Amino acid sequence: MQKKVTKAIFPVAGLGTRFLPATKSVPKEIMTLVDRPLVQYAIDEARAAGIKEFIFVTSRGKSALEDYFDCSPVLEEELRRRGKTDMLELLKQTDMESGAIAYIRQHKALGLGHAVWCARRLITNEPFAVILPDDVIAADVACLQQMVETYKKTGGNMVAVMEVPPEEISSYGVLDVQEDMGSIVSVKGMVEKPAKEDAPSNLAIIGRYILSTSIMCNLNKMNRGTGGEIQLTDAIAKDINDGSGVYGYRFRGQRFDCGSKAGFLKATVAFALARDDLKFELSKFLEEEIIKINHAAQ
Repeated sequence: MQKKVTKAIFPVAGLGTRFLPATKSVPKEIMTLVDRPLVQYAIDEARAAGIKEFIFVTSRGKSALEDYFDCSPVLEEELRRRGKTDMLELLKQTDMESGAIAYIRQHKALGLGHAVWCARRLITNEPFAVILPDDVIAADVACLQQMVETYKKTGGNMVAVMEVPPEEISSYGVLDVQEDMGSIVSVKGMVEKPAKEDAPSNLAIIGRYILSTSIMCNLNKMNRGTGGEIQLTDAIAKDINDGSGVYGYRFRGQRFDCGSKAGFLKATVAFALARDDLKFELSKFLEEEIIKINHAAQ
């Protein structure tokens, strides 16, 4: 019987340079997608998957992230005094139980693998999840929840994957597929950011992982990979070579790359249009703007 996945690592130490100047004072993970920060979407997804312990790998300048998950007694009391129970309930969704959340510092930006390795002392002999908040996934059933259910049958290591166009393949870790079984593929290799002519498939790894503790042992070796960084995909590929099962999971849902400005804007529009309180006004505005653009182009 597989052990339950109850811990998740959130690597959030990046500087967010693509969103400067906003990220000069505001961590990218706190930037709001409609009316919730990016990190809240990741937390909600983790909770839906049964995660009980949340480990954030941070860096200098991320104190606002820590404050976000703390209680705010003054604000809560003010909302209570005004009878704003709906807002009070919304605010409570951001609170974390004492001991449920931990913060680890990554002092040097040495790659995703290194960020995960920084949390090694909080991971014992148990599987754990890794969630990259930049990847926001809209789904009827949370992506990580889908993976946890599938992991109960497969064990091993599992990565979320999606098919990407050849011109984008060099931005991702890519699977070398051994057997394609539909929603699940068994993996015989992984390549980090290959040129499109060298890519073994078009199945790219997205920011959701369920990993065994052997990955931490592989990361202990501090082997540098693509870009001179310690790559998580290299540590997972090492498990393949050692005979452990590695699987890709084609999740059901739409992924938005909120690490880019265009992806963030697309996500904002998509999530807003899915809201009953926003979709009418926003769709009307978008239709009017498209008409104006078409007239200007004629």
